[in-house]
Amino acid sequence: MGENASFWESLIYAHPTCTTWKQEAEGSIYHLASILFVVGFMGGSGFFGLLYVFSLLGLGFLCSSVWAWLDVCAADIFSWNFILFAICFVQFIYVTYQVRSVSFDREFQELYSALFQPLGISLTVYRKIVLCCDAEVVTLEKEHCYAMQGKTPIDKLSLLVSGRIRVTVDGEFLHYIFPLQFLDSPEWDSLRPTEEGIFQVTLTAETDCRYVAWRRKKLYLLFAKHRFISRLFSILIGSDIAEKLYALNDRVQAGKGFRYDIRLPNFYHVSLPETPPVQPSHHLQRGSPRRKPPGVTNCGSFSAQS
Repeated sequence: MGENASFWESLIYAHPTCTTWKQEAEGSIYHLASILFVVGFMGGSGFFGLLYVFSLLGLGFLCSSVWAWLDVCAADIFSWNFILFAICFVQFIYVTYQVRSVSFDREFQELYSALFQPLGISLTVYRKIVLCCDAEVVTLEKEHCYAMQGKTPIDKLSLLVSGRIRVTVDGEFLHYIFPLQFLDSPEWDSLRPTEEGIFQVTLTAETDCRYVAWRRKKLYLLFAKHRFISRLFSILIGSDIAEKLYALNDRVQAGKGFRYDIRLPNFYHVSLPETPPVQPSHHLQRGSPRRKPPGVTNCGSFSAQS
């Protein structure tokens, strides 16, 4: 303890204390460097936040180097500040290169602007998501099937970029899938990672469509590495399933002029007067969001959204 105490005492008291202070202030270059340091440390996160921080800190260290060379005339102060300036400059170039390297095709850029950017997803995270699907957009021609009822295995998760998909079961129309909606979110949510299954509906392209597809196993590996991406997809898929359920809710009805409300299955809402009555059903059976409840028929014609 005595040796440690003597070390700190020598470190603190070995140098002479300031008896007189300089009356004149330092030059403008020194104060400019201090202002750049203060403003630079107010930078945020992300690529552009790093560019902001390293650019202002680099300018601050450069001003300090000039001040040490011209006013203080101290080689050690100049050397350290110039080294720090060089480090900031190299970091600025590196981050700039990373920003330029994170570029996507037009469709992926539009997808980011419409779906992921409003959620605050950074370009680095989005890049991992795009690389997981091999940065590929698949084309599905008109009247071609994405999935066939009872035949197509559930081995991927797809997001529609453009076009319109028609969903049918046993040849009967259920609902449409529009851009920025998942094609197979109910099927994805119905299976555990180790389970396998097949589609219970048929998905047919009503127009020429373009979609992004993530292979099931590859996407689960991405989820295991990045929990944030797993939570993000969980939110997106849950919201997508809710939209599909609400679309079905407007199309199902029971007898005596009432229709079901999926939010409160034990209650009915009065249907349109021109709706033909059918035999009532006492309850809704649990199942896939795309399954039609027993004893329930479609109500009226469905007006396709553009």
